[in-house]
Amino acid sequence: MISFFILFILLFGVNQVLLNSLAQKHRFFDKKLLNLLYGYHLLFFLVYFLYATYNPSDSKHYYAVADALGSDWPSRFQTGTQFVNVLAAPFIQLGLSFIATMLLFSWMGYVGFVYAYLFFRENIPVPVKLFGRFDLLTVLLFLPNMHFWTASLGKGSVIFMGLMLFTYAVKFPSKRIIPLLIGGFFIYMVRPHVMFFVLLGVMTGLMIGEGKISTSIKIFIIIASLGFLVVFSSSILAVANLQDSENVIEDFGTFSQKRASGLSTSGSGVNMSNYPVPVKLFTFWFRPLFVDSPGVLGLFSSVENLLYLLLFFKICNKRFFRFMKKAPYLVIMSAIIFLLASFAMTFIMSNLGIMMRQKSMVMYFGFFVIYYFLAEERYQAVMRIRKRKEQMKPKLTV
Repeated sequence: MISFFILFILLFGVNQVLLNSLAQKHRFFDKKLLNLLYGYHLLFFLVYFLYATYNPSDSKHYYAVADALGSDWPSRFQTGTQFVNVLAAPFIQLGLSFIATMLLFSWMGYVGFVYAYLFFRENIPVPVKLFGRFDLLTVLLFLPNMHFWTASLGKGSVIFMGLMLFTYAVKFPSKRIIPLLIGGFFIYMVRPHVMFFVLLGVMTGLMIGEGKISTSIKIFIIIASLGFLVVFSSSILAVANLQDSENVIEDFGTFSQKRASGLSTSGSGVNMSNYPVPVKLFTFWFRPLFVDSPGVLGLFSSVENLLYLLLFFKICNKRFFRFMKKAPYLVIMSAIIFLLASFAMTFIMSNLGIMMRQKSMVMYFGFFVIYYFLAEERYQAVMRIRKRKEQMKPKLTV
């Protein structure tokens, strides 16, 4: 318990240094809001810790495996689940208890929210109100389900931090090379296939999206991304045991069927094998929805999923498709990452509990696209009102 209190104080100090540094770099930075968000995230850390204490939990398994690695942990360095064990092992060797290690990984999840805030706020300065009174960005930052799955020892907190670091840095890659490399490293080490989706999104956004980024930077990023995909293609395909495949599409279909069949055997299983693609995507994004909620956690998720649905309905119009034709490259990038990751996961996910956890790492990309569209709509409306007022002003005569 002593290690927990020492780490708690240390992380609080690190947080203040981080927030002060970011406040100096970005004039819009709301340090008070981010401190409040940290307290809110810690609340979910406590909830998850209590949940893990009295229920089967991946976090306890991660801790036990990492503890068993002992001083041999550097030799076990590899991508996927084992990376989380290796990441936790040195801290456990230093004497961190289970709750202290949980706190450390929960803090990583919080860092993800800090950079998610920066990603949204830097690129969308126009405020958007939800239901006419709630600030949309604040609502998105305080979504309970997002905090629950990023507040524990596991993949969720680490990859969320990596994704948000990377997306924040990709706007100015030459100026933000350190967060770009750190974010990319964590994404790749936790889920190599997600790094594949991210790089495809970046390249597509740069090629067809609007933006002020220079041509030389675009070419450099595309070449670097292609080089990365070529060099690490084997480890990316190895996620589905396809590294030696002669027919990747057919073998992926077989892998997906086996994976989905295995996941659907649990209590919250959903047999999606015969669903059409639109229904699969709906299930991944918006379920559970009250009638199929697995327990108390599912009821909370249902409320949040209803909000997701309401936001989705905001873009179900012709104006959104016209907007996407001339959208900035960051919007195109986010849309590609969101759709590719969602599409891939619908083929291997047949368990509501796992879907609730997995989609937390991609939903903010979808939110960014919706938020940007709504902000653009509001900005255009304000401009029309101003123009109308200017036209109505009486002209001065000499």
